[in-house]
Amino acid sequence: MIYKLRQQKLLRWIALFLVGTFLQLLFYIPTPVLSQNSDSCSNITAPLTSEEQTYARAAWQYFVKNYQPATGFTNSTGGYPSGTLWDMGNYLMALNAARWLNLTDQADFDARLNKFLTTLSSLKLFEETLPNKVYNAANAQMVDYGNNPLERGIGWSALDVGRILAAFDVIRTCHPQYNDWLKGIVAKWQVARSLKDGQLFGATVLPDNKTLLVQEGRLGYEEYGARGYQLWGFSAPKAIAFEPFKLVEINGVQIPVDTRDFKSTNANNYVVSESYILDGIEFGLQGELADFAARVLDVQKRRYDSTGQLTAVTEDNIDQAPYFLYNTVYANGANWATITDANQPYPQFRSISTKAAFGWRYLFPDNAYAQKVFDAVKDLRSPDDSGYYAGIYEESKQPNKALTGNTNGLILEILYYKAKGNRPLIASGSVSVSTGKPSENASPETLSNQLNSTVTAPTPTPADTSKPTEVAVAPIPPVDSPKSSSNLKLDRPLSVIERRYAEAAWRYFQANYHSKSGLIDDRSDFKGATLWGLGDYLAALHAARSLDIITPKEFDQRTRHLLAALTKLPLFAGELPSRGYDTRTLQSIDYGGNPVPNGNGWSALDLGRILAALYNLKTCHPEYTAAVDKIVLDWSYLRVVREGILSSATTAKEQDGRYLTRVNPETRLGYEEYAARAFQLWGFNVDGSAVGGEYQTASVEGVKVPIQRRRTDTNSKVNQYTVSNPFLLYALEFGLDPQMRSLFEPIFQAQAERYRRTGTLTASATTLIDRKPYTVHSSIIGQGDPWVALGDDGQPVPKGRLVSTAVAFAYHALFPEDKYSQQLLQGTTDLYNPLAGFYEGFYEATGKTAVGFTSSTNSMILQSLLYKVMNRQPLIRPTTTMKSPWWQEVTKGNSGRGLPNTATQRTRLISNGSGSYWASSSKNTPLATGTKVTE
Repeated sequence: MIYKLRQQKLLRWIALFLVGTFLQLLFYIPTPVLSQNSDSCSNITAPLTSEEQTYARAAWQYFVKNYQPATGFTNSTGGYPSGTLWDMGNYLMALNAARWLNLTDQADFDARLNKFLTTLSSLKLFEETLPNKVYNAANAQMVDYGNNPLERGIGWSALDVGRILAAFDVIRTCHPQYNDWLKGIVAKWQVARSLKDGQLFGATVLPDNKTLLVQEGRLGYEEYGARGYQLWGFSAPKAIAFEPFKLVEINGVQIPVDTRDFKSTNANNYVVSESYILDGIEFGLQGELADFAARVLDVQKRRYDSTGQLTAVTEDNIDQAPYFLYNTVYANGANWATITDANQPYPQFRSISTKAAFGWRYLFPDNAYAQKVFDAVKDLRSPDDSGYYAGIYEESKQPNKALTGNTNGLILEILYYKAKGNRPLIASGSVSVSTGKPSENASPETLSNQLNSTVTAPTPTPADTSKPTEVAVAPIPPVDSPKSSSNLKLDRPLSVIERRYAEAAWRYFQANYHSKSGLIDDRSDFKGATLWGLGDYLAALHAARSLDIITPKEFDQRTRHLLAALTKLPLFAGELPSRGYDTRTLQSIDYGGNPVPNGNGWSALDLGRILAALYNLKTCHPEYTAAVDKIVLDWSYLRVVREGILSSATTAKEQDGRYLTRVNPETRLGYEEYAARAFQLWGFNVDGSAVGGEYQTASVEGVKVPIQRRRTDTNSKVNQYTVSNPFLLYALEFGLDPQMRSLFEPIFQAQAERYRRTGTLTASATTLIDRKPYTVHSSIIGQGDPWVALGDDGQPVPKGRLVSTAVAFAYHALFPEDKYSQQLLQGTTDLYNPLAGFYEGFYEATGKTAVGFTSSTNSMILQSLLYKVMNRQPLIRPTTTMKSPWWQEVTKGNSGRGLPNTATQRTRLISNGSGSYWASSSKNTPLATGTKVTE
């Protein structure tokens, strides 16, 4: 009988082993490469300051004093010999950080890690499957949360498994000699038993001793845990997705909240700081996750603004019963809830979390509030050198004297992240970068957009020989008598709400500024700029100063820095700026971000954008006139202005390896007209490109919408779609002359009519998103079809139409009394990240935010707000002098640079009963008449 029982038990364990092995194979996906290399781990590019070294030494002392020599484990809380896999992950992260921050030497590191892994390898597992939820740190026995020994254990936590798998990845990457050992441990564990239906599942023991698998993780921690699994080849696609979630408004901020709450699932859907901080320092904040993190920080600032109570909430041990609490932004329907795991409230023990304050401070180093809350806890160390306390109680203002491995381990991780130059500890090794050339159908505004052919740029490592060397550009010398403001006369100040929008838009230019080169990235996820994007930046600078969003000092410093950088840009063929530049090295790049030492041509449209911005700079801030004219006099215009039209250059590689340059007329609808008006400001004769002539139209919503100019000088079919962007920029900067008004108004009317017919908000534009196809043209009409969304390759993008934030702001600025423009503005004003700027817009089909931040969108919003307070006058103001260096050189003639023939502007500002607008001075510019409707 005894033999039979043993045989049955043996067969049962064999069966379980085979099932586990099958599941492991089922859920396993090959891990392609280790994330980094050990050299990158030791590469300390931003050494800790003496004060930060004090922080690090204090945090490390916790682990020194709570070390268990018999097991190699450390106590989860001071003096209490217990620990979960999450606590073990904290210790491994702390140990790695301590090694590279020179808090311990290699011999001590190896001794500690060898003992730890030896014990971990021999741990008794729950049901021979995965580590138990908690162990006695002194003897490695399975225990319950009261540290009472249990033969069977109490189950496993999938989130804790994810945490230690992330720590394992850091150890095997930074200390590859331990890779095989770690692989053996993971192979012994039946990790796949914790995965089901693409989600993470923990195990718990019921009162009847049955084992129940329970889905684990809510928004924030669920994604973090799944990423740990992914590092070792285990796929949990549903867990790594954000859904299901909703946005809940708290203190004026839309906060993402998991819809699976305590009432429906018996699990808390708390929103706390730590999950976002961990994701940021270990994996890097990207896309929607970066947005969510910024919102979670901003709402805590908003609480401080309204109550005066510093706020940094997350889960923490406390030094009195109930000993562990979740201090939340939101949980189970309640804002700012402080609860136990059983959802019992303890608001009197809400605290400012030390680890949360450290995390926000180093994730957002330029955020004033993060610095403020950090200053409140940075010296919250125990007097006996036992580490950092967990926090400060809000109500009593007394320290929460709990000492934990979680607080001190996270502080060490954060400081190591800082020392690495704010580079994530787990850098992806599988980011794909396109090297393909851009589509010939690229819109001029998105020539800069195409600099990004991938969602996120890879993080360089020391082993990456292509790592750029950042160029330091010295600003031009201080100008004579810099003015405290521009010479614009504003009709009124911004309202409180308008100021909030302006400050949010300016955040883009703060977040994407390269302090060494003085340049701004055209889009937040790629280190590249075009002349169009730099024109956006200069226009935004002018608007921000005019609206008093930035100080005269900041405006002057940034302007002088940008002007200096423009003088350093390598010119294509020694003539004109190239199509794209790396914002760190100032070297020419193609639209895939690849270096092109000789450049890849020029864009007349981009030149028009920067010329308009430079003209307005010297008009409104004349102290910069000499510096501006020096830049534009370095350029040659012989081939960009030919026979009264604008032309752009491209390069192509022949089969024999030669690169040939081709120069062709610009024909992009709306953009050509905008650029031509800018060239006219400088005296160029570009009548053939200026607005006017005959335009072919098509009927959309019963309105004749322009689709292209009828011309005989080229048969180009580039850009066969109509969008709002260039027409709005033209209207804001130059006003609506009769010719442009005849094109502009049908474009607006067609969108308003669609809304009236379908109820679908429509703000058609070229916008950028963080996923393929990266650039979307939500057209009014494209390739003959109304309301189609197209990629740059001309292919339809199903359900890809966006409502553009910038377009909504601009239409409302131009038509503030129009009910449709009011609807547009109302639908888009909350689409901003307080730390990163306004988003591109939202999807028509789903209403979801289109993640993407660009200089074009945020610049147009700033310009729209400035237009409103200028009594709706054109933003480009007329010059008061024709004696500048530019006009002096034009007067001399025979420059060899293709300067204008006469020192006369080809456009002038007119004010009449129709309003104010710039119009061509030449009588040769034909009127927009004789339009033809395409059937």
